[in-house]
Amino acid sequence: MKKNLLNEHFSLKSGLCLIFIGVFCFYFVATFCVDFLQNNPKALNGLIASLIAGSATGLGTIPLLFCRKISDKNMPFLLGIAGGMMLAASLFSLLVPAVESVTELAKNNSFFDSVLIAIPTSLALIFGAFFMQILDKITPHEHVEHKHAEKNLMLVVAAIALHNVPEGLAVGMSVTSGFDKGMTVGIAIQNIPEGWIVASALLAMGVSVWKSAFLALLSGLVEPVGGVIGVILGGMAGTALPVVLSAAAGAMLWVVSHELIPTSHKQGFETIGTVGFMLGISLMTLLTVGFN
Repeated sequence: MKKNLLNEHFSLKSGLCLIFIGVFCFYFVATFCVDFLQNNPKALNGLIASLIAGSATGLGTIPLLFCRKISDKNMPFLLGIAGGMMLAASLFSLLVPAVESVTELAKNNSFFDSVLIAIPTSLALIFGAFFMQILDKITPHEHVEHKHAEKNLMLVVAAIALHNVPEGLAVGMSVTSGFDKGMTVGIAIQNIPEGWIVASALLAMGVSVWKSAFLALLSGLVEPVGGVIGVILGGMAGTALPVVLSAAAGAMLWVVSHELIPTSHKQGFETIGTVGFMLGISLMTLLTVGFN
């Protein structure tokens, strides 16, 4: 009896300590974010941009009211468009500005200093992709096309949400750094077919229409989480800006290469997937030229 009372007392103290630590951490993080956003007006724009881009996923659920299932031909086409737009966005709004920043820094610094910036910028591209690979391995998730996906609904949603994080990161960073160049609009547009694909896949797994739409929107609203990281990195990078831009590009390119291209080229629909891919690149190119 005495032992049980001691255990309860210990559990109560532990719980109160955890609550205190949680409140302190929340206060610290909230204070930091408020101060950071006040001192960096562009960061707030980046956060709003990532929220808008992520919310566009919800627009993709509207076609569920008229077409409950995406045909086998349309699925690779839509995935190809998403992949092409992500590839072009990662190049035009992240990697190219990173290279331009290194070139600009090279004009005002010695050759040795330029190399010290150029090498980390190149390695950051690989690091961004490597980080996503590690995150993919350690985060419990299940892909829609796997045969046991129906039994692991939340793991499927986790997989979708996981791959939306680098999009939010890229949007937040590009807007904060002043290199948007249509990135926000482009990611928002490609999120629309992604939302339709996600919701349709969940519907095919036996999930109700409204729940499928809600989970698809929820997966897109993970992007502001990446957006917060993006605006902080973009606002604090300074001369290291090319490095963080390159790392974000690497994360985006990993999603394109590891997920979108392979999935869009399955089941013998390589041609239609490639058509969508090229159309996505063309559309993002148009947006980039328009916003420049």
